Amino acid sequence: MPQIVWRRIVRAANGLFSNWRLWFNRKENGANYKKIDDDAERNDEAEPVGIQRLFRFANRTDFIMMSVALFLVLVQSICILFSLIFFGMLTGLFANQSFGNKCDQQQNNLTDLVNNNYTYHSNIDVHVVKRASLDKLSTNSYTNFLSTLPTTVTPFRDKVMKIIYWGFIIGAIEFVASSVGCFIWTLSMKRQIQRMTIALFRSFTQRLYELVKVIASETLNELVTYSRAGKIVQEVFSSFRTVLSLNGSKFEQTRYEKELETTRWSSIRQGAVLGIFTGWLSLMAYLVYAVGFISGSLLISRNSSRSIDISDILVIVSIFAESFSFISFIGPFFQSYSEALGAAAPVFRLIDEGNDAAINESDVWRDDTDSIVNINGDVVFNDVNFVYPTRKDAPVLHNLSIRARSGQTTAIVGSSGCGKSTCLSLFLRYYEPSSGQITIDGRAITEYGINELRKNIGVVSQEPILFGTTIYENIRYGKLNATRLEIEQAAQEANAHDFITRLPYKYETLVGERGVQLSGGEKQRIALARALVKQPTFLLLDEATSALDSASEKIVQEALNQACKGRTTIVIAHRLTTIQNADQIYVLDKGTVIEQGTHETLIVKDGGKYQSMVKSQQVERTDEDSDDVMAIETIRKQSENFLPFRHSRFISGSVTTDEDKDSSKPLKQRNVIVRLLAMNKPEWLTILVACLACIINGAAEPFLAFLLAKIVEAFKYCSNSQLRRHVLLISFIFLVMGVVLMFIRFCQYTAFAIAGSKLTQRIRSKTFTCLLRQEVAYFDRPENSSGAISTRLSSDAAAIQEMLTTRLGSVCEVLALVLFGFIFGWIINAELALIAICALVVLFISLGAEVSVRLWLSEKCDPIIESASKLVVEVIHNMRTIKQLSIEKEVLRQYSGLIKKVTILSWKPQILFSMTFGLLWILEIYTLVFLYWRALVLYERKEVTNHGIIMVLAFAIFSLQALKLIGMIAERIADSVSAAETFFDLFDRIPVIDNGSTEGQELPDFRGEIKFDEVKFIYPTRPTSTILNKLQLNIEPGQRIAVVGTSGCGKSTIVQLLERFYDTTRGQILLDGIDIRNLNIHWLRSQFGYVHQEPILFDLTIAENISYGLEDIPRQDIINAARRANVHQFIEHLPQGYETRVGMKGSFLSGGEKQRIAIARVFLRRPKVLLLDEATSAMDSQNEQIIQEALEKAHEEDPSLTSLIIAHRLSTIRSCNSICVIERGRIIESGTHAELAQQRGPYFHMLSQNHLH
Repeated sequence: MPQIVWRRIVRAANGLFSNWRLWFNRKENGANYKKIDDDAERNDEAEPVGIQRLFRFANRTDFIMMSVALFLVLVQSICILFSLIFFGMLTGLFANQSFGNKCDQQQNNLTDLVNNNYTYHSNIDVHVVKRASLDKLSTNSYTNFLSTLPTTVTPFRDKVMKIIYWGFIIGAIEFVASSVGCFIWTLSMKRQIQRMTIALFRSFTQRLYELVKVIASETLNELVTYSRAGKIVQEVFSSFRTVLSLNGSKFEQTRYEKELETTRWSSIRQGAVLGIFTGWLSLMAYLVYAVGFISGSLLISRNSSRSIDISDILVIVSIFAESFSFISFIGPFFQSYSEALGAAAPVFRLIDEGNDAAINESDVWRDDTDSIVNINGDVVFNDVNFVYPTRKDAPVLHNLSIRARSGQTTAIVGSSGCGKSTCLSLFLRYYEPSSGQITIDGRAITEYGINELRKNIGVVSQEPILFGTTIYENIRYGKLNATRLEIEQAAQEANAHDFITRLPYKYETLVGERGVQLSGGEKQRIALARALVKQPTFLLLDEATSALDSASEKIVQEALNQACKGRTTIVIAHRLTTIQNADQIYVLDKGTVIEQGTHETLIVKDGGKYQSMVKSQQVERTDEDSDDVMAIETIRKQSENFLPFRHSRFISGSVTTDEDKDSSKPLKQRNVIVRLLAMNKPEWLTILVACLACIINGAAEPFLAFLLAKIVEAFKYCSNSQLRRHVLLISFIFLVMGVVLMFIRFCQYTAFAIAGSKLTQRIRSKTFTCLLRQEVAYFDRPENSSGAISTRLSSDAAAIQEMLTTRLGSVCEVLALVLFGFIFGWIINAELALIAICALVVLFISLGAEVSVRLWLSEKCDPIIESASKLVVEVIHNMRTIKQLSIEKEVLRQYSGLIKKVTILSWKPQILFSMTFGLLWILEIYTLVFLYWRALVLYERKEVTNHGIIMVLAFAIFSLQALKLIGMIAERIADSVSAAETFFDLFDRIPVIDNGSTEGQELPDFRGEIKFDEVKFIYPTRPTSTILNKLQLNIEPGQRIAVVGTSGCGKSTIVQLLERFYDTTRGQILLDGIDIRNLNIHWLRSQFGYVHQEPILFDLTIAENISYGLEDIPRQDIINAARRANVHQFIEHLPQGYETRVGMKGSFLSGGEKQRIAIARVFLRRPKVLLLDEATSAMDSQNEQIIQEALEKAHEEDPSLTSLIIAHRLSTIRSCNSICVIERGRIIESGTHAELAQQRGPYFHMLSQNHLH
């Protein structure tokens, strides 16, 4: 009969749990689940990994440490098992006092049992302290994972750490040990109880498996959706100036919030799943109590000899009920296990997936045995065909045959998009040819090791990439073992040494993220020095001097000509002056060679492509170039911009801190929890429901203690009918409580998930908005790079959600348990209640101290972790440069150094935390020992009944166990508080220039008059350097004004001040006589059309890029703008036309193609003022001429259009109304082209350098 009852009840409980997956597989209304792009589809197809693969990167040391930890925790589990056995035995002894004379002998031995047994147990449990060094045992395993995917790796790391410590060690091991122990304990009893344990364990494992699969799947969906949001964050703040200039903040905010909404529904689903699971565990625990006591009462009533007594039943029921209760308490940590399986999927897929280019990049990590240092260097492209893997319908190279002879210079020219840069990518083995072959000295290039090949190739690309470290380190990355003398010599060869030595901190000056603190010419020269320092066998120059002014270009070109001697050099150029001395020139058109020869042979070929390109670049020379040498010497002595020194390295362990704290930060300490709850105010009803559910769950434990005392008291009846009737009544109450608590827990977790997901969405959205409002200078600081910001929005926001969901629920539940338990205990016996409360107070104090220490540790470690995250983002964004420099090992080595710093900083506090945790277990044991002893004394004095003793002891056990669980989450609470303070610092910060402000004046009849009145400017990050010094510049409406000067003289700064990226240090800028600081900032930027030297496109379609920042633009207007920019024909030939995605920063397009799309974007906006900063520098002569004609036409259509042009290529500014020459932040001469040429001043000397311009 008992087993039949048990089976039916368990079957009913399982029925409540069996169809939950069907419910969660339905699409919620408004969830808007959809696959955004192809990458998302691939991520969605990935399945959660298995547990055996989760630790695939753990090394021998990790496994040894985990094995030791598992062994020690198994010992601890046995201790817990014995404590429950003793609890059942001793409680039974107290209960048996009511059975009359049969218990006399037990009463005589009661004191010895309490003292001896629990003292022995306490000595065993002291060994828990040995876990001290195992709190972070998985740290070493994360190094490989962290260098892969910034948006995925942080949750993956956190989840795995929780799995190892809390999931496996605390949860699964203790549950299994307790269950196995109970099973062994029941072997000597009746078969009915044994069957009960087997059915219970089988039911639990089945539901556990289903939960893991669903949570892992939902975690994978959440990571995929948030990875899209994280990509937006990185894209926006690494291109922040472009976003502001196009007024794209509103568009980006909408795009980001759309992704957050999708992520929110995944979080809610996870919470609901966890609520069902923990509710089911509560139901199972109460089922154990009900069915256990019913079965026990039946067995006792049928067994007249009473070989099975109340102690045996209490042992079995207590073990299983405590196991289920413990698992339900650590549900949040078990959730981490399921989430880690999902979080690992995209990381492992990235590690395991093959390379689309059929190149085994693992060769980079092996030392090459076949050196190529002593080869001649004869390179041949033999009938090479190539199609990019992402654009298979658009062939790039078609039967291309080129030969670069050893020691000679070979030039490749042609229009934008003809395949010039693709040739270099193939030679560097970023891709493999679709057909054909590339050889070096007659051997296929695939026979050479990738690592050794790239180390012997020096590359200077069209858009130089520098890393956020010092100038010295940037040059050293060309040759990691270079001496300082070699680095300085390379800088001299690249004409960079002089300007570097004039900086306050010389070679130790930070260049900022992507070299943002330097001008284009300065970046190009440092990149050139980086290529020359390795003394390469091959030299690849992809528009190496395109960003230099004419004088600097000639200096650098002379250095390049010297560097090319004895090397195989391949040059790609639009500016044909740089390749006149090339030994062989190849002219490409649509991926095929159409002309080849020297400059002399091609220039005389009538009707040839090369000849027409040269003619389009020619201008009349104003005079002889006899003063070239004087001009060169003058340029060499020009002053350069100064940069501040911050001793930090791109990939080193040094971390910069903000020495100048924001003045807007409040002096008073904020109450983080109160502010977070205030942000959650719209969900106050949901939070109230969740908190009430927590209170009910907490109050259930003292009530459970009361029911246990009552049901134990029922066994005093000698009448079997009375015993069964009393047990059945209380067991029914157990069943009702189980069903009610299952529903309550579901409501608790679901409500917290709803409130927490909304809060996280709100925090991320508000943070994103606040960041968009900050001034540009805020992002110039190293700690506010796009990588660091992305990490904060990903991991810190998730930590806050965790605190206000599962953590807040656990705290509320424990507080309710302690409060109601104390009230019950005080009513029963004040002395015993005070003993329990004293122990709880000690626990509270210990936990408070631990949280304080963890906050301190978090404050120390967070900057290092942010630096590591910033490094990951920077490496991923610049992976092409990383591969080209062949510094993958250096990246990993120095990244590991950052992680090691965190480990070294953490190990002492972690030992302290582990020892504290072990001492808490000891405190629990000795508290229970003392309680048992004191209860015995009070019982002998008849000051307390056996019924009261059982209630107080049960309350003490439940409370102490619950507080230990609070200790487990202390670390996460500290992390969450620290993260919240970081967000509130940002929320409270008042930006110097509020990019989100709607205040300010708008000029309805803006004419385009611009005046710089005694403007002085110093960059906030360069306090020792004056960039503009009393600049006086007047621009009348409709004028075309050109600004020229050497690299770094302050030309681009003028444009940035007009766009209000910065405000002037002194003086003012006036538009139609109004100070621009008094104008509406969005209106102001809408009047400017800004085309930068390095065009920035977003990972959107071509149509979306052209219409970026504008709303409801007809397609025909987009097409017309593209036609004016001479890019429509190119777009139409793409398979998806205007719906073609351009990739991150336009990575799928060539430099000229990106520039033309950027110009089309400006034409569509129809601005009142054009700001052109080297707008045509990346174009071939034909496209440049077309764009120049388009600009001329724009002026003809709107005579009031004002233009400010910054140029190195002087042929583009001959027709300007006025040309201003800037030196040291001042205008030293101005006039028309003819006037300045006649003056034979600095402009004349610049012009004399442009032989073909």
